[in-house]
Amino acid sequence: MPGTEGHGTHTVDILERSQTLRDGSPQAIDRRLFMQLTAYRCPADRNPREVAEALGAALDAAGAHAVIYEDVNDPMGLALLVWSENPVDFVDRVRPVLNDAAFRGLTFRPEYTMIGRTYATGFEDRLDYWLLDKPANNVRQPGWDWAVWYPLRRKGEFSRLPGKDQGGILREHAVIGRAYGEADLAFDVRLACHGLDQHDNDFVIGLIGKTLHPLSHCVQTMRKTRQTSEFIEQMGPFFVGRRIWTSR
Repeated sequence: MPGTEGHGTHTVDILERSQTLRDGSPQAIDRRLFMQLTAYRCPADRNPREVAEALGAALDAAGAHAVIYEDVNDPMGLALLVWSENPVDFVDRVRPVLNDAAFRGLTFRPEYTMIGRTYATGFEDRLDYWLLDKPANNVRQPGWDWAVWYPLRRKGEFSRLPGKDQGGILREHAVIGRAYGEADLAFDVRLACHGLDQHDNDFVIGLIGKTLHPLSHCVQTMRKTRQTSEFIEQMGPFFVGRRIWTSR
């Protein structure tokens, strides 16, 4: 192509890749799960629980995969988490439901909109399970009704660190997250949102658990890590909710 002389070439690889299996088979797939959180305030003359029930029934009828949360910090607030391998479903299945006359009285709260995609870290032993099944299983796990969702953006300095240094910093986070999971206190959902987030955030994090305190405690513990204390430029806003409905 004209104008590219002397600039070399760049190979584009959009596959999700992880460690080689024990039998020597490589793990590389062009699949990932998209997840989106949106929040709403119910009108004063409607019961949020009744709105959630009606919204859930409409989402089931549309074939959407979703959960609905009560907003802990807003007595009239609800949030909807939907997921699909095909983001077209957010437009073709979910959008018509929310635009239906039955739900036009809901006030959209754009400050809590979060969207991202699952991604491989390179250490997954079952890549398809970690990308496609585990995030959905975590958010709809019976009894694990509490959730904290938030976006974050790293400082540019992190991207300029040598790969070995980045790996050490990320492992510190992974060890803490694994400890909360093994203690049955909190499970996470990690999504990349580069180019998808309205505020140019890099990631969306969901913390899911049986009770709220361990989720807050996990965030507090992460503050002490090198990644959070040195390389996170922005975190939040934080949405805190309790799940009250799960799609079929």
